[in-house]
Amino acid sequence: MIVSVTRLRLRSWRHGGGFARHTAASLGQAVSAAGFVDGRLLAGPRLTFWTVTRWSSDDAMRRWRSAGAHGRAMPFLVEWCDEASVARWEQHDGARFPTWQDCGRRMAGEGRASRVRQPSDAQGAGAAPEPPPAWGRRLVLPLRGIRPD
Repeated sequence: MIVSVTRLRLRSWRHGGGFARHTAASLGQAVSAAGFVDGRLLAGPRLTFWTVTRWSSDDAMRRWRSAGAHGRAMPFLVEWCDEASVARWEQHDGARFPTWQDCGRRMAGEGRASRVRQPSDAQGAGAAPEPPPAWGRRLVLPLRGIRPD
């Protein structure tokens, strides 16, 4: 099973409406995509958004990523975000969904920055992204039957 984690930080609230529309469409596409297993979305502080999705194969994840609503959304992120990073790994214990702390560790150790037009100082310096919040106000949306933390 393939685990894919993304972390995005919007540069401004003014991009929030477009981001929300594209996110909703991309999530709808994911849950109906061949090979999608399950996932979560986390809205964190300072306009940061994390996703973790699990896929039956790398090919299934790549097909979803490049097509449909998600494929149309990706070019906007270059403009809307000042931080963007991704991590992907093969999970051998398919029964256990990764925790947000697992995702933060993987992102810090194995993640890579994605291109953005106006990177933050941290992204420009190649700093590891902040880990997802472990407490506080947050929105967690389960996808396909996974329960929130």
